Amino acid sequence: MALTTTSYAILSLLAVRPWTTYELKQQMDRSLRAMWPRAGSVLYDEPKKLVQHGLAVSRAEFTGRRRSTVYEITEAGRQTLREWLDVPGAGPVLEFEGLLKVAFADHGDLDQLRANIARIRVEAEIRMAAVADRMAEFEQTGGPYPDRLPVIALSARFLREQNELLLRWAQWAEQETAHWTGTTPQTGARVPPDAFSDSV
Repeated sequence: MALTTTSYAILSLLAVRPWTTYELKQQMDRSLRAMWPRAGSVLYDEPKKLVQHGLAVSRAEFTGRRRSTVYEITEAGRQTLREWLDVPGAGPVLEFEGLLKVAFADHGDLDQLRANIARIRVEAEIRMAAVADRMAEFEQTGGPYPDRLPVIALSARFLREQNELLLRWAQWAEQETAHWTGTTPQTGARVPPDAFSDSV
């Protein structure tokens, strides 16, 4: 089985420290979901694949009678990770169902369009609050891995600005559609004057 970007994401986490599969899932949710979202079931398979490739080792640990599998990176895994970091990464790919619904809102009604934009705004506000909490944690305590803070800051800043953009867009879209009476030019939709301009 070939390694995927998800394999390398897990390998990157193992380079930080050993994890149980449960801890890996938690850490993926905490630190990687915003830039590399994957289903939990995939995350339970990937460490096993790394072991098969000799990039990680696993061992059983017990808490009472509860058995956990702990995964740890090998030297071959660290070398493979360094080689992967040398290969140019693919650019962003947007997967955004709410925006898809906005893009085809002319096949529905104005209430649906406004509701979809409002949901996007609320989601952006929730994300902004979560990012603000995380940023405060990093600033006050350095987070759980203060030695990694310089590189964490680079991606954290991107995610904060991405959420700020999403919120600005949703607020702008709500203002623009507040004056519409429909979702097509015939029913009262209008092209916003600054929609295609590069001025902000």
